[in-house]
Amino acid sequence: MQKNKVMISVICPVYNSEKYLRRCLDSVLNQTFHDWELICVNDGSSDNSAAILDEYAARDSRVRVINKKNGGASDARNYGMRAARGKYVFFLDSDDFIHPQIFEITSYIAEKNNDDMVVFQIDSRFYRNTRKLMLAGKNISDKLPDLRNRKYDVARVRAMQTDSVLYHSTERNHTLHVRRPVRRHCYPVLGLYRRDLIKDIAFIKGIIFEDFPWWSAVMLRRPQTAITNLPLYFYMPNASSALNSTKALRMIESIVVGLKYTFDLYSKNATASEFSHFKREFLWPFIIIAMRKVCELENADDVNIARRAIGGMNSKIFENPSTARARKYARRIQEFLNS
Repeated sequence: MQKNKVMISVICPVYNSEKYLRRCLDSVLNQTFHDWELICVNDGSSDNSAAILDEYAARDSRVRVINKKNGGASDARNYGMRAARGKYVFFLDSDDFIHPQIFEITSYIAEKNNDDMVVFQIDSRFYRNTRKLMLAGKNISDKLPDLRNRKYDVARVRAMQTDSVLYHSTERNHTLHVRRPVRRHCYPVLGLYRRDLIKDIAFIKGIIFEDFPWWSAVMLRRPQTAITNLPLYFYMPNASSALNSTKALRMIESIVVGLKYTFDLYSKNATASEFSHFKREFLWPFIIIAMRKVCELENADDVNIARRAIGGMNSKIFENPSTARARKYARRIQEFLNS
């Protein structure tokens, strides 16, 4: 390893995460694999997060803190990418945490097979259970999953190899048209990435659902990918997260930005088969989310803004809906734009 280089750069945007932050940081410090740097981007936190970050940076020289004005998760991740020195990059959200062997397992797989990317799963059972507790008004900040203590024999971990990760991915809630094992949803946190693969793919600043256009661009590079079903990431429900606290109009406008970006990208660079799969498994699910959010708009001005945003997209985005549900929403879109 060259001087000042590390194997894994962990990029963790932090914004007012004091309730969960120590658990998150401890899960990195407790890794069985030690060749990493943790880049914590303090995105203008107004709580005690900055002090916690300074505490951990003083404790371990591998922890680096970048302080910046608030710019959102996309901006914070982009800052972290510019500072990263690792051969691989791992994204971690500050209210989540990770299995103690996640770096050991994913780096072993990547190095063994010369993979550009290793993807894995969340512990869905833990997420469902903690979400029920959260909705019941219970404190979940100290909850830990049973799988956190499970020990894996790294050499025996099974992973499927593919250079067509797009066909194993979907944003839909079912996997009817994708082969298993499957990567569901666009979460950047569910992968270890070769830095050279993603270093010039920026997250679009100022929007939510920023994961969608970013992951779409990554898939289109056709990276050599290992897919494992191991639940190595512990995703926490958070009622105050950016997505849960964002109004419907901003969601619609953000999705429109992502739809424009990805439609242009795939129409220019994808094969006919890739484009067809992408439209069915990603474009239409997000179109449907946007149209469902239209029903939540509370006043006429917001409805008109949404109509202009959706109507300003290339009309070809809505052509040839491939499922019965998509066809239903295609009719709704025309009715909405013509009303």
